[in-house]
Amino acid sequence: MDSPRRRGLGEYVFGLSSRESLTRFWQSLSLSSNWRDGPAFMVLVAIACGVAGAFGAVVFRFLIRTSQGLFFGGATGLEAALSEGPLAEPGDPIMMAASLPLWLKVAVPAAGGLIVGPLVYFFAREAKGHGVPEVMEAVALRGGVIRPRIVAIKTFASAICIGSGGSVGREGPIVQIGSAIGSLIGQLLRVNARQLRTIVGCGAAAGVSATFNAPIAGALFAVEVIVGDFAVSQFSPIVISAVVATVISRGLLGNHPAFEVPTYELVSPFEIFSYMGVGVIAALVGLAFVSTLYRTEDFWDWLPVPPWSKACIGGAVVGCIAVFIPNVYGVGYGTITDALNGEIAIHMLAILLLAKILATSTTIGSGGSGGVFAPSLFLGAVTGGFCGSILHQWFPDSVGTSGAYALVTMGAVVAATTQAPITAILIIFELTQSITIIPPLMAACVTSTLIATFLRGDSIYTRKLLRRGVSLRPEEDPNVLKGLWVRDAIDREPACIDARAGIEELVELLVESDHSVYFVEDGEGSLVGAIHLPDVRQLLLERDLLRSVIVAGDLAERDLPLVTEDDNLDVVMQIFSMEEVEELAVIDANNRNRLVGSIHKRDAIQALNRETTRRDFAGGLSSTVSVVDKVREVELGGGYVVRDVTAPHRFVGRSLAELNLRAQTGAQVLLIKSVGDTGHRSSLLVPRPEDRIKVGDVLVVAGTREALDLIERV
Repeated sequence: MDSPRRRGLGEYVFGLSSRESLTRFWQSLSLSSNWRDGPAFMVLVAIACGVAGAFGAVVFRFLIRTSQGLFFGGATGLEAALSEGPLAEPGDPIMMAASLPLWLKVAVPAAGGLIVGPLVYFFAREAKGHGVPEVMEAVALRGGVIRPRIVAIKTFASAICIGSGGSVGREGPIVQIGSAIGSLIGQLLRVNARQLRTIVGCGAAAGVSATFNAPIAGALFAVEVIVGDFAVSQFSPIVISAVVATVISRGLLGNHPAFEVPTYELVSPFEIFSYMGVGVIAALVGLAFVSTLYRTEDFWDWLPVPPWSKACIGGAVVGCIAVFIPNVYGVGYGTITDALNGEIAIHMLAILLLAKILATSTTIGSGGSGGVFAPSLFLGAVTGGFCGSILHQWFPDSVGTSGAYALVTMGAVVAATTQAPITAILIIFELTQSITIIPPLMAACVTSTLIATFLRGDSIYTRKLLRRGVSLRPEEDPNVLKGLWVRDAIDREPACIDARAGIEELVELLVESDHSVYFVEDGEGSLVGAIHLPDVRQLLLERDLLRSVIVAGDLAERDLPLVTEDDNLDVVMQIFSMEEVEELAVIDANNRNRLVGSIHKRDAIQALNRETTRRDFAGGLSSTVSVVDKVREVELGGGYVVRDVTAPHRFVGRSLAELNLRAQTGAQVLLIKSVGDTGHRSSLLVPRPEDRIKVGDVLVVAGTREALDLIERV
């Protein structure tokens, strides 16, 4: 006899099984109101993101400290880190490494890379590097969808990388971690793409706010860099999330600035010009950092060793640098504090600048996981300290101390690398909680941003995306008509008639032509004017009387709107909207009397429709290919997917026509990621039947999952 089935609460109350009751409850909730589209829903989600982001930041910091204790102190260090509790600040790796033998100073970051490299390569390649560009790409191209595994992989990979002495920061990782948490919450709630992008911004703001104790800067960073939209519907939830995260982090970690800075004052009103000059230098340092970072990344991409092992080799290189300059270990907050207090010799500041650029570029370029924000602060502090020391030596009565310039230049370098001056200004203010620094800070940050933007239009974040072929800046004008030209829709055979032609000839042209405008030319082929169809219809009733009196030239309207082939269709459509005509004369740009064709309103509208369709298709394909490049497979619906397929050995040397994949499997090759002569992946190629597959080519293929599996098994 079967045992009695256990009944859930829903079955006792409603007479339904637990699953049925939950399903009906959710359906009734969804159908009875539009609460998920209202502001109350987003407020609740923002609070949830703030709570999750704050605890995520605390856990991340705890893992960094635990990792530091393990790598630099072994079992004893791990025990000490655990005994301090989850809320203690991570230690200073410089002090922890001081007593280690030389070989361990090299081996520790190498060991961290040995763990991070395979972890990132085999489980989540999006976790490589600083993470912010990946979040920007997800928001712009994938509607905010981030794989849930990023939360765990990025947390552990960055904690191990920083804890083992990798020369990176913890701010970039916490942005990606917070964003991934927000994306996970949004995906579980099945929100629409617009809401999901906002929720991702909430997660990013929560992470930054909790890490820096900076709610204003956290919110503005999310809006300025991640979401890129200051609309109230996006901004309000992000602010709420930042505030909640800050309140929780302050309750757990205390309310204190990240850096203790000396008392600061503007010595002279004219000193503002020296801060602007330092802003110029900061821009050059920021550009040098970005350039070195990506050149180093190119070197490591070229290096012929297994990709998962590169982080280990890079860690060993950083360890070798740290043997001589231990300040490059880890985040570097201790060195920043020393620079702010003027406790570093001027020659050492210059050495630290070069060493930190090299160490950070090596850590990230080789496959480490960590942020570039703290290294930018580090570079700004040593650059400002160096410049401030020189200026104070030259003008001791007119210029502040080196610490003041170190503080200002921190923000200026961040502004130059991120090209987000508002965030840079506010985050330095909130990091130091010093309001007197605002005027020179604004001057330096704006100056550095202007110089960096003028010399290089992309930021440290967007350049990484541009190198992948992903542009977040719309290169096409949002007004589609401005990208179309009269020559794209011109009619080269307009209806023309000689000015001396009579009424009968004009009527005959009217019967034989489908035009609504008839252009009148003189005996030398020069444009005289135009006759419009409604005018001709009026004359048909009296053509017997006018046959011997009127010629075409008498009927021509001579004040015509004229366009050239080089005019865009936006101009044409504006003329059509103001003039009651269906066709315009197109004249030679160098000879306004010579007619070269005409343009119809219907043709202009058709050109607009074609271009809109083309842009929609190109944008959708670009977005799909970008997603495939990251997650390998994208669902298209109806059982179809798009997938990256490495060309099987049997395909090599054969053309697409010979393979005939569409007939054999039902799959269609959309694009080919072809290998160039240098061995580097070239740009995407639109396939032709005669194209032959080479070793290492990757095919972007669309079809059923079974068909694509069949291709890969060949």
